[in-house]
Amino acid sequence: MKLFLVGALLLLSVYASDDVIVYGDSSWDDGIKQHEVALVKFYAPWCGHCKRMAPEYEKAATKLKANDPPIALIKVDCTIDKETCDKFGVQGFPTLKIFRNGEVSQDYDGPREADGIIKYMRGQSGPSARELTSQADFDKFLSQDDNAVIGFFEGESKLKDSFLKVADTERDRFRFGYTSVKAVLEKAGFTDDIVVYPPKKLQNKFEPNEFKYDGNYDTDKIKNFLVHETNGLAGVRTQGNLFQFESKPLVTVYYNVDYVKDPKGSNYWRNRVLKVAQDYKRKVHFAVSNKEEFSSEIDEHGLADRKESDKPLVAAQTSEGKFPMDKPFSIENLKEFVDDLLAGKLQSYMKSEPIPDNQENLKVAVGRNFKELIIDADKDALIEFYAPWCGHCKTLAPKYEELADKLAEEDVIIAKMDATANDVPPLFNVKGFPTLFWLPKNDKQNPVPYNGGREVKDFVKFIAAHSTDGLKGYDKNGKKTKKSTDEL
Repeated sequence: MKLFLVGALLLLSVYASDDVIVYGDSSWDDGIKQHEVALVKFYAPWCGHCKRMAPEYEKAATKLKANDPPIALIKVDCTIDKETCDKFGVQGFPTLKIFRNGEVSQDYDGPREADGIIKYMRGQSGPSARELTSQADFDKFLSQDDNAVIGFFEGESKLKDSFLKVADTERDRFRFGYTSVKAVLEKAGFTDDIVVYPPKKLQNKFEPNEFKYDGNYDTDKIKNFLVHETNGLAGVRTQGNLFQFESKPLVTVYYNVDYVKDPKGSNYWRNRVLKVAQDYKRKVHFAVSNKEEFSSEIDEHGLADRKESDKPLVAAQTSEGKFPMDKPFSIENLKEFVDDLLAGKLQSYMKSEPIPDNQENLKVAVGRNFKELIIDADKDALIEFYAPWCGHCKTLAPKYEELADKLAEEDVIIAKMDATANDVPPLFNVKGFPTLFWLPKNDKQNPVPYNGGREVKDFVKFIAAHSTDGLKGYDKNGKKTKKSTDEL
């Protein structure tokens, strides 16, 4: 009876929640050693980040369990199994670590959604490029549900050397395989080539079922090919492959893309996008994305009130801003939308506070007046992007206002913008608060990040040194000048 209870307890401490393995203090030491490569999530049930990550982690676990070789996704509840969490210095949740043969290999710093986790962890398992030694190996490699990057090499070559180097650096983004088997090469019809094969579910009648690299053995050119030329006419854009969809203009069609639960429905709408996309090669880039996965992006494009529509939603991103399609989705409406986008006939969507009725010395920029107030003005400008909740911004606020008062008579605009309530123009890379940029009046398209001191005298000195026409009341070193005789 005692042995039965021990066995039952052990089973309770090691079980699968879907395909995520759960280990506890009593099962950790023996369990973790069983896995050649494993990703472990140390979490707390009350943690909001953990709750949001949980379904993505479970989706990734299911796919990685079927990987060749399998990759285990494990979780440890730190509110129960404190000894294990303390052993690995867990202080915040979730904490993720990669283990190899029972030992910590590294902290996990990859994406936290399913597609990104899968790609990142596949890159941690086995060689960076798998050798395919038979036709069966080749067919199995192609059968998975993401792009297969395959090198065909009759023997040693410079292209093969470059291919393997690229595989080493890009293994967490793409899945690489290579073969020198004569029968495989003959059947595929390639000899010294790199070819990308989309999964069968994405193959269609509008484009080839393979993408062949036509460049030389330059590794940067191979990487560029993989990133920018293997999505096809309308790739499936996810949170895990955003790096492949940075070219503009980009037209994204949002609907319930799900190639696991509804492949037929997913292709029904994608085929309509493809039909339009084939007429705009090299001019416009297209993608399809899951509505739920990109819910916040849909909001940012001004389509929040149409999320319940049973038809796809459409929005474009260009260097000029964001453009939602107002009409219901159809092939004809999508084509008209793209034509109008290229012709510059569309009005961009902009999240914006109301334009202030009155402006003080410290100008308030919002989405709707930014171009007129900052870009079009024939003056130099210093702009601060801030967040109302930011402590550093609150500390800067009185000094920044004093600066605006000091330079009120100068040929320079001192302005601020709440970056949480207004769309930040694409020109500006704002990742933290406060972020400040200097814009010379003759070169507003190339804002200069301000990284100097944040005292009033620091700002004055910087502006005096960089102002296009100089300041009337300050010399180039930011020192006040004496009033002229005429002013006495």
